Amino acid sequence: MPSLLCRLSLLLSLLLLAACGGGRGTEVTMRENPLYPGIQDGEFFIEPVAPQYLVSTNIRTEVDFFGPEAPGTIVVDIYARRLYYVMEGNRAMRYAIAVGREGTAFRGDATIGRKAEWPPWQPTRNMIRTRPDLYAEFADGLPGGLDNPLGARALYLYRGSRDTLFRIHGTIDPPSIGRQGSAGCIRLFNQDIIDLYNRVEVGAPVRVRTQEESRAIEGIWIDDEFGRIVRVPDGMPEEEALAIVAERRAKLPPPPEGFIDPMGADRVAAEAAAAGQG
Repeated sequence: MPSLLCRLSLLLSLLLLAACGGGRGTEVTMRENPLYPGIQDGEFFIEPVAPQYLVSTNIRTEVDFFGPEAPGTIVVDIYARRLYYVMEGNRAMRYAIAVGREGTAFRGDATIGRKAEWPPWQPTRNMIRTRPDLYAEFADGLPGGLDNPLGARALYLYRGSRDTLFRIHGTIDPPSIGRQGSAGCIRLFNQDIIDLYNRVEVGAPVRVRTQEESRAIEGIWIDDEFGRIVRVPDGMPEEEALAIVAERRAKLPPPPEGFIDPMGADRVAAEAAAAGQG
């Protein structure tokens, strides 16, 4: 039977996330984070990341690394929603990610086959056929820029000479970071994808963890009642943690009419545009 301390630990972690993330109607008074400033990148100006999206798990951080991968490797963990760039001395740079539907379809090893700054994007023929209302206007492609769902940079994963169609890229939707999206691959804050892009060489190895690998190293992670990732305390069954979250979610007041979730739950258009190739 899990201890009361374990249960309180999960509840406290959820409360801390809510406090850092900013709930409905909460005034955010945090100052701009120096890791996520506004950036003039060529002809484009990238806005600073709003403080309410920079909960502690979303901030780029150098950490100890416990995986077996060698320095220079990118490790993607879709279950804990984080990405590591492995460095010397058992250290790594950790980035928060958003994971879309296409991002859950890939496991195992690949390499960075190419890199692109402000990459173009084009929906597949199948996407246009199944959802012409969303994709038909982009049939000829969308050039790179501030309205492009791939954001400021893209890393393209290959197996041998074959493009896997799996992408690690920036985003036009900062509130989605740390969340599970309905579409897209693996996306980072634009400030983070630029940092990662500058560290990584073409040919760099990539490992996308399985759920078993993730849980062995990171523990068990679930979504809180706001859709943000939170770790289940050691010793607490996952089912009990999910039940606590469900109870908390049921107590949330319904959003007012016309409300747009400031943490990104109502970003259908951006996620739709990111489907297929990102």
